[in-house]
Amino acid sequence: MSPGSLSGASDADVAPGAAVPVSLSPSRASDFMQCPLLYRFRVIDRLPEKPSAAATRGTLVHAVLERLFDAPAQERTAVRARALVPGQWERLLEAKPELSELFPGGDEGVGLARWLSEAEALVERWFMLEDPTRLEPVEREFFVEAELESGLRLRGIIDRVDVAASGEVRIVDYKTGKAPRPEYAEGALFQMKFYALVVWRLKRVVPRRLQLVYLGSGDVLTYDPVMADLERVERKLLALWEAIKEATATGDWRPRPTKLCGWCDHRAVCPEFGGTPPVYPLPVVPRQGVGGARPAES
Repeated sequence: MSPGSLSGASDADVAPGAAVPVSLSPSRASDFMQCPLLYRFRVIDRLPEKPSAAATRGTLVHAVLERLFDAPAQERTAVRARALVPGQWERLLEAKPELSELFPGGDEGVGLARWLSEAEALVERWFMLEDPTRLEPVEREFFVEAELESGLRLRGIIDRVDVAASGEVRIVDYKTGKAPRPEYAEGALFQMKFYALVVWRLKRVVPRRLQLVYLGSGDVLTYDPVMADLERVERKLLALWEAIKEATATGDWRPRPTKLCGWCDHRAVCPEFGGTPPVYPLPVVPRQGVGGARPAES
């Protein structure tokens, strides 16, 4: 696959048949920054996680908004978008039958109906924030991958790419949750700056605007990056990758307890909660020197 081309590939960060990390996506970078042990459980051990109703609703809403652009501009209405929800849910179920476990049949379908209604409300709210009749995305669900001079591969899937007649690029991401408080906005923009860096490295173009559309609260967060922003993100990711490589080699994956631990699927095997992690599946190399590499501050 050529860099920046469309692909059905996932943003997997490990080589086929191996558990050694070979690339970095925004999600896995965020995992390591949140908790190195969580990164290990997801990337090295590949421990299973139960499907989440909230995350699955996000996947459903993303699918609906992507499919809506298949219709001619004048037909991209809220009524049409809501009508897409049941069909897209059936497609998700067909691809992942285990999602049916989210809604036990004992309530005669009440839980599923409520959940679908919530998804429809999120889809409809989007029309208050953007006008799809005036948008013609260049890319949707766009898989991108770039290799830095260091050899680190960055990859991810961008929800939408808009290109103006002037050539200016806008990267758009849909969020089904609520917008963060201002003091947490920088963390929310990390994913978007990651994508902007990949686009810059692929096309030598700094995106004009990064846009987060929060359907849960009806907010739109925008940021106009400059080259210095992307250079800082690149330095941060390179330092982060050095820390990941060292942890992979030494097997030293330390938990970092936060309030987010309450939502983690892996507490049963986390030492912070009295658990024992699985046997480390990779050869261990003794740590050299004192301390290890740490991600650089942004």
